[in-house]
Amino acid sequence: MPRKSDRTPRNSDRTPRNSDRKPAGRRSDPLDRAGVTYIDYKDTDLLRQFVSDRGRIRGRRVTRVTSQQQRQLARAIKNAREMALLPHATR
Repeated sequence: MPRKSDRTPRNSDRTPRNSDRKPAGRRSDPLDRAGVTYIDYKDTDLLRQFVSDRGRIRGRRVTRVTSQQQRQLARAIKNAREMALLPHATR
């Protein structure tokens, strides 16, 4: 078994990445941009933007909402499904 000193170099030993990159800009939040302060389960037009064509709730990385907004959206979508305002996910 090779000793620690015989192993390949780790990230700290490698050359740094190209520093010509621009820093990542702040992502625009669609709910803040639309002026939404409260996510209501009866607002199906808004909720449909966050549901896929198969009826699944889209992830945060796709919709660009905060984690708190994602939890509120999930709760509102589930309530709307229970009230038959939105469809359940299809297989």
